[in-house]
Amino acid sequence: MLFEKNDKLVFIGDSITDYERARPVGEGLFGAIGQSYVGIVEGLLAASEPDAHIRVVNMGTGGNTVLDLKERWETDAIGLHPDWLAIYIGINDVWRQFDSPLQTEQHVSPEVFEATYRQLIESILPSLKGLILMTPHFLEPNRQDPMRIRMDQYGEIVKKLAKEYGAVLVDTQQAFDDFLQYNHPMVINWDRIHPNVMGHCILAKAFLKAVGYQW
Repeated sequence: MLFEKNDKLVFIGDSITDYERARPVGEGLFGAIGQSYVGIVEGLLAASEPDAHIRVVNMGTGGNTVLDLKERWETDAIGLHPDWLAIYIGINDVWRQFDSPLQTEQHVSPEVFEATYRQLIESILPSLKGLILMTPHFLEPNRQDPMRIRMDQYGEIVKKLAKEYGAVLVDTQQAFDDFLQYNHPMVINWDRIHPNVMGHCILAKAFLKAVGYQW
């Protein structure tokens, strides 16, 4: 596994990461880590590597785009001094183009998404042991659906950045696509975005596989 003893692993992103994590920092007692895949990852790492003492922190914030990450980057990423940083962003950057088509001030174009994401990576990469980038997802098996086409476009940007900066890639869309070969998206959630426990297990499994976790 890529993580080493006493590493600090910070997750940052939108509601998929957030899921009721504590404020201002999502870690500690009484469910502070939240109910997302982050908690599943933390639990499995602690249970299977009890002597590793990997510190996991959840800094997801519901509704965030990459521009929102930029606004809180100093406090919620750089200021936490992670050894490893996992970024899961892009869903709202796309979604607002479809559920709020007339509110163009909320839209994040592919060009702005890539440029901003690149700035964030370059500002923190020198201080990290490792970076993990997670593609955005849409629980829609029809790849000709307009929003699925757009989400895949942003996913390709994340893949390009991961390759360029030597980051670990977690292809969450592929993980869901594998599951959706045998199941309808509503098994995970009706809005095709926010996963239930089953969906978060899929995300945790994909994440752990990418970092070399031994089941």
